[in-house]
Amino acid sequence: MSGLFRLTKTSFASGEVTPDLLGRGDLRAYANGASTLRNVAVLPTGGVTRRPGLRYLDTVLDVAGGGRLIAFEFSTEQAYLLALTDGRIDVYRDGAWTASIAAPWSAEQIVSLNWTQSADTLLVTHPDVAPRAITRTSHTEWTVSEWVWAEGGGQIHQPHHRFDPETVTLTPGGTTGTVSLAASSDLFDAGHVGARFRLLGGEVEIAAVASSVAATATVTKTLSGTAPANEWTEQAFSAVRGWPVAVAFHQDRLVIGGSRDLPNRLWLSKSSDLFNFDPGEGLDDEAIEFPILSDQVNAVRAVFSGRHLQVFTSGAEWMVTGDPLTPANVQVRRQTRIGSAPDRTVPPRDVDGATLFAGRGGNDLREFLFADVEQAYQSADLALLSRHLVNGPVDQDFDPSSRRFMMVMGDGTLGVVTLHRAEQVTAWTQWTTDGAFRSLAVADGAAHVLVERNGALCLEVFDETLALDGALDGVADPPTDTW
Repeated sequence: MSGLFRLTKTSFASGEVTPDLLGRGDLRAYANGASTLRNVAVLPTGGVTRRPGLRYLDTVLDVAGGGRLIAFEFSTEQAYLLALTDGRIDVYRDGAWTASIAAPWSAEQIVSLNWTQSADTLLVTHPDVAPRAITRTSHTEWTVSEWVWAEGGGQIHQPHHRFDPETVTLTPGGTTGTVSLAASSDLFDAGHVGARFRLLGGEVEIAAVASSVAATATVTKTLSGTAPANEWTEQAFSAVRGWPVAVAFHQDRLVIGGSRDLPNRLWLSKSSDLFNFDPGEGLDDEAIEFPILSDQVNAVRAVFSGRHLQVFTSGAEWMVTGDPLTPANVQVRRQTRIGSAPDRTVPPRDVDGATLFAGRGGNDLREFLFADVEQAYQSADLALLSRHLVNGPVDQDFDPSSRRFMMVMGDGTLGVVTLHRAEQVTAWTQWTTDGAFRSLAVADGAAHVLVERNGALCLEVFDETLALDGALDGVADPPTDTW
């Protein structure tokens, strides 16, 4: 007799599951899953529908290349989309191009950008490029400028650090005006020109570098003498030492995470004075600085303001506590040991109070969630039963209106998971197109993507009214057969 039989399925609330689950009829995910779900959307109620089409908006680049989308929402009525490509930023509003500005990041550097927004300014960091502020002055007028640190009393209140051994001394040739600086061993680099050093109770700005042990400087805050100084520091961020890696706002402070030469360090600005990193006397509202020390180097990859200040590093996830954070009560504790990719930035996203991040292995999606019982964070893998769909994520975002979390994969596919923690719905599917997805951002209630299609990089948006990709629609009056 034939072994053919029919099975009625009433729910796909577990989405597409890995082939490794074949035959596991004892699992709920097997009963509510499917072997293949492609270019469909799983509804929170368990049903399946065809995925939305893609409406064509613009060709960002007429040649194939990398890019990144960043949502910029100034208010509920003023939402923009920034498309970053090699040395350029294109600004879109309501699907229409409004401005183009020059940018300092190459196509290779775009993948490692970090950013955070405050009102009409977007702060952007990269370890090899001085941090920038992208500022909106009107719908069509945008500027890109370097960060301006707070200044007072002849000092710039930026982070400082001692990079060289304590045996190295600095001897100034005077206390005011233009002075010579002599180092007891190799110290100076041509990139130090313009950098600030602090010694003998004052501060100087390097004007010229003659050799590795000799430089000329301008005194900006009077020095106390001309004796060889053992205690001195230089600005933590520079062309010589590298620039900030990650940035966020937390408890009314600007948080900087890591740099090229100080990968495991955190800086928190003075309260309500975002670009003032002067530690002062360690008062409650003054700046905070500390390293993340453990049995391995934990290079900061992202900082995120959630229930606590969350720090995602190359080897672990950390919680920084203090209510409020002050120099006296700040505490940092390791929570889990998953790690994030060191060669790219996949921005963590908040979903119903949990922070979702891509693990370092490149085949998981972790839910960083605080457990009240244990008073600690856990990192459950939301892709455990659908791991074959996660392939080197490069970008991600969450669309709350549809409850879909979307991950752009390195192979150009889009991993889409419908999330409802309260209803225990975690349903994966894969979306593809005639081309390759390169970046994603949810702006103004819609999911926008950069798609590499036909040798060009196109900006498109998912549209429920369309059943085609790269599509346009229109109305002809009178009706016509030819378009």
